Amino acid sequence: MRARSVRTSGILTAALLLSAAAVAPSAGAAVRDTAGPLTGDGGAPHCTVNATSGSERCYRTFTEAIEAASGGRVTGAPLSATEAVRSDAFNARMADQAQDGVIQGTFFEDEQYGGASLTIWGAEPCVKDGWVNFQFDLGDDWKNRISSLQPWGGCALWLYPEPGLNGDRDGPFEANSAAIGSFMNDRTQSIGFS
Repeated sequence: MRARSVRTSGILTAALLLSAAAVAPSAGAAVRDTAGPLTGDGGAPHCTVNATSGSERCYRTFTEAIEAASGGRVTGAPLSATEAVRSDAFNARMADQAQDGVIQGTFFEDEQYGGASLTIWGAEPCVKDGWVNFQFDLGDDWKNRISSLQPWGGCALWLYPEPGLNGDRDGPFEANSAAIGSFMNDRTQSIGFS
């Protein structure tokens, strides 16, 4: 196994921070920062997080979360992640994201893409070079909650039971996984994107 590395760039960080500031929620979207719960129409929140800055915003629908995380480039996503998995058109749009500011993965608290979701977006697609290109430590509100996932942006996802990509990992998850399996179910604390 190769040593883990994380790529960062001051220019990319600045560009991401500027693009995060420019992304505004759609009209009528319920938004929160990380304080306090948000549920919409009896459902679980759908949150997005900028992998570089760590800023998190939550929305009432999966559609609003995907639109915000993609900087408005992916619109009209299905209302639920379960529908999104089955939509060839949506999956094609996600695979064809721009090279700057891409959705790298969506994580769900329940199996079958159910419950609350967390969509992580970063500077660029993953590079298939055998290295972990990006890493993300989950906030306390998402530690030990992930049960299903969807990789995007050319990323394979690695799940770790401790912050900083520590502990025995599971993966790579290179395709939609309706159930991640008992080894890491409700145990993930950090994620590697490669």
